[in-house]
Amino acid sequence: MPNIGVLLKQEITRLSRREIRVETQTTKQASSQYRRDIAALKRELVTLKRQVALLHRANKSAAPANGSDGKKVRFVAKGLRSQRSRLGLSAGDYGKLVGVSAQSVYNWEQEHSIPRSQQVVAIAALRSIGKREAVARLNAASKEGKSRSR
Repeated sequence: MPNIGVLLKQEITRLSRREIRVETQTTKQASSQYRRDIAALKRELVTLKRQVALLHRANKSAAPANGSDGKKVRFVAKGLRSQRSRLGLSAGDYGKLVGVSAQSVYNWEQEHSIPRSQQVVAIAALRSIGKREAVARLNAASKEGKSRSR
């Protein structure tokens, strides 16, 4: 004959396991749902990181203004003022060489605005010319403008 104490212990253990299973079922379901949500968020994070990296690379490749030798060209307003005075040009004449208005040149010098990358390259190209070359280019540009207007 089995011991009644052992039978009672086994029955209590069985019933308590069943109760625990019922009570923890909702927690298990919530936990598995959270795991699925976390996995989906991780996948989304990886996708967003890839997109950021692509945009960062695209922005890096488009942003720098490179000169003809491939070096990055910087723009400094003080350098533009000194270059223009070295060449002895007015803001309007300097603007004609760069391909912009006199007001744009003035705004760059006063640091109210900055030139676009193509304009920075044009400014850098003018660094190597002297007064005579600048005047010759202005004369050529004015002759070309007159011949187009006819």
